[in-house]
Amino acid sequence: MGIRIKILGSNSAAPAHRRHHTSQLINIEGKYYLMDCGEATQLQLKRYKLRAQRINNIFISHLHGDHYLGLMGLLSTMHLMGRTKEINLYGPKGLSEIITMQMKYSETVLNYHINFVEVDTTINKVIHEDDFVKVYSIPLNHRIPCSGYLFEEKKKNRRVIKDKLPNDFSIRNIIRLKHGEDIFDDDGKLIFKNEDLTLAPKKSWSYAFCSDTKYDESIIPLIKGVDLLYHESTFLDEHADRAANTYHSTAKEAATIALKANAGQLLLGHFSVRYKELEPIQNEARSIFEESHLALEGEEFVLDH
Repeated sequence: MGIRIKILGSNSAAPAHRRHHTSQLINIEGKYYLMDCGEATQLQLKRYKLRAQRINNIFISHLHGDHYLGLMGLLSTMHLMGRTKEINLYGPKGLSEIITMQMKYSETVLNYHINFVEVDTTINKVIHEDDFVKVYSIPLNHRIPCSGYLFEEKKKNRRVIKDKLPNDFSIRNIIRLKHGEDIFDDDGKLIFKNEDLTLAPKKSWSYAFCSDTKYDESIIPLIKGVDLLYHESTFLDEHADRAANTYHSTAKEAATIALKANAGQLLLGHFSVRYKELEPIQNEARSIFEESHLALEGEEFVLDH
């Protein structure tokens, strides 16, 4: 299945021009990971028929409202819909205080446990790991502490060629084949070579989410060779001064980062409300990095064979 990124919101600051605040749903082998949770995120999940209860990990880049103000509503709805499974909530210092304070004064007691994981926004490290993926923090250069996130799929199993398997082939031996092992009999004699019964694993993909940040080449070594890079592109180059003063980036700068990082593709997002039409943003980026695409709501970007 690879990695699938569903765009739920892609605007900065305020909703405008039928665009909502930043949020993305990442699907890796059927596991849901929510990236940022701007206002209206839960409505967007319903709109695109995505089940919120399948989300077990939420990543918040920073504590500007357009990236997390939908969180309390989403958590509350999960509670009202009977959720009992715990959820992991990753974000910078202060996020747990914000959520627990809201629950305290609304006298809300959730049916499920929130595991708050404080992300150090100054270092690059593994912050989450499961059977399918490792997630790394990416220090970003914004006005307040802010972290990007790099998703790297783990090495996949070899693919068994079912038509070549004997009829009585055991499940245990199939598992061994998937792990790259040869098959031996009880006396240690080689029966089957792995390469005769399997194909090489499918490619493992990578996705980097670089939220609000000014142009900063220090992230390039951390995302080098990434298959798909989301990099904020709040402004056009004609407003480069505004971008620098607000610790944001232009489409030109986002494309430059993608080019220097040797990324496979670039997603452009976090659009300023001053731009009703987004084609100029894409055109500016493509003048530097051809594989630049707009992170339009409802669009799904797929990394797979």
